[in-house]
This record gives sequence, structure tokens and C-alpha cells, in this order.
Amino acid sequence: MNNKLDESASGVFVIAVTPFTDNGRIDEASIDRVVEFYLEKGVAGITVLGMMGEAHKLTSDESRLVLDRYMKRVNGRVPVVVGVSAAGTDPLVQFADEAMGQGAAGVMLAPVPTVRTEEQIYGYFSDVLDRLGDAPVVLQDFPLVTNVNISVGTIRRIVDRYPNVVMFKHEDWPGHNKLSRLIGAEGRKISILVGNGGLYLPQELRRGAHGAMTGFAYPEMLVDVCAHFARGEVEQGEDLYDIYLPLLRHEAMPVIGIALRKEMLRRRGAIASAHVRSPGPRLNAEDHRELDWLNGRLLRRLAQSGASLALAAP
Repeated sequence: MNNKLDESASGVFVIAVTPFTDNGRIDEASIDRVVEFYLEKGVAGITVLGMMGEAHKLTSDESRLVLDRYMKRVNGRVPVVVGVSAAGTDPLVQFADEAMGQGAAGVMLAPVPTVRTEEQIYGYFSDVLDRLGDAPVVLQDFPLVTNVNISVGTIRRIVDRYPNVVMFKHEDWPGHNKLSRLIGAEGRKISILVGNGGLYLPQELRRGAHGAMTGFAYPEMLVDVCAHFARGEVEQGEDLYDIYLPLLRHEAMPVIGIALRKEMLRRRGAIASAHVRSPGPRLNAEDHRELDWLNGRLLRRLAQSGASLALAAP
């Protein structure tokens, strides 16, 4: 099966968590479990070692271990995108080569925080892309984290110069107008998936996004909402999204969000431990009660709506 990423990619490429044991070690058995969980929920692809995958907290050897385990478990069933962003270009290129050698569908790049001007941004990506050869690339635009603002003009310049840039991950916030300008701009068309925890997914799909590259403890919602919009069933998609919104919004909180997501995935049986590596948040008793209430409310509303989703109660 040829899983190389191309411009036609759509649907949900879930940002996979990196599972740890309670003592903070890589939990390989839970990687296997969470892969099956994601695939059962209908994702179109899996993205590993992203920002919400705590990639920045791993050693080089651990990153390779996580990549190897995910690739072996997925076993070509869906495309796997690998986050390879790094402070140095040499280790970035080396890890990208390793990922592609293991069968990755493509690699994801974000700019380093030291670039500021449009020429610096273009120069940075040109340097990296010239060395990546024909590896399919996802260009990540997440200025709230990287502190780098990439204009539509520079994005188009990169896309038109480098045919291996086949996907754009839109995570500007607020960024709906930027998304519309990017979609409507002349030039080669590429896949555009959106992030930001899915907080603005319906509006971004209305504006023409092709899907989502983000995470949520109920990835089947993201999958179903994208499917509704792809079929033109906009109101159905909006209605389903509204049911999940309180929990989605709660999970999207800065800093503590990764702990909430991991705890919900643990409750759903996808991972064995909700451990977040230091520096990272820990949930207290009140946090757990809050999560109990929100998840219980979600399950009740789904039952009332007649939604036919196979959900695991906490």
C-alpha cells in the first residue's frame, strides 16, 4: 500500500499522544492500544511526535523508539505523518530521513522561533526543503507557539517553489480570514487541515478546509463532523459538534489540556496511564470531578440525541 502523502489528503489526521507509564517511561503496549483505538474511530491518518505528542520532552533515542513502535503497529493501514521540527537543521534532516525510511507518509515542519522577516522565514524553509529531497512535507503554521507569523504570500511562495510541500496545517488564531485567502489564492492547490484542538472546526470546514489535524479524546466526533461536511450535510455536522463542544473546549485549555486529554483516553481504555512528562500539569481531585461531570453530560446528550456512536463510559 502506497501511503505517501499528497495534495488530495482529507479527513482527520489525529495528533497521537505519546503514552508513558506512571513512572514516566515510554509505554509501548499503550502505543499499540491507542493505534487500534484511533483506527477504530475512523481516522484517515495518524500524526506522531507533534507538539501535543510531547515530542519536545523526549530524548533522541526515545523519539526513535516511539516512531518505530507506531510505524510497526500501524503497519501501512493509514498514512503516518511524523513531526520532525528541531532547533538544528542537521538533526531535523537526519530524523526526517529515518522516518521516511521506515515508511512514513510525510514529515511535518514548523519554523524555528528565531526567524522573523518574510525573507528569513522563506530562507529557513528553503534551506530545509532543499535537503529533504522528495519527502512529502506538511508545513505547520502555529504562531501562538512558534511566535513566527507567516504571511499568505510567503506560504504561496514556498508551495509554488517546492512541489513536495503537499499539505498545510493551519493553526493561526484568529485565522479564518487567512485561511480563506490561502484557499482562494492562485497557484498550486494543496491539502489544508486545521488544528487548534478542533475549536473552530465547523467554521474552518465551511471556509473550505479539507479536514483536521488535531487531537481530542473523542476522535470519532472529528471524523464524523468532517464526513458530514464532505457530504454537504452542514447542519448535521454543526449539531453533532455542538454536543461535544463543552468537553472539547475544556480539553483545549492551555497547559492543562494535554493532561485532560490523556485522562479521558485512559478512561476510554486507549492508554494505561494519563502521565504527562515534567514539566507538565497534574490533575487534582476537583479537576477529576469536573471531567466526570462534563463527560457524563456528553454521554447523556448523545443518548438524548439518538447519536449512534459506540462510546465507552468512564
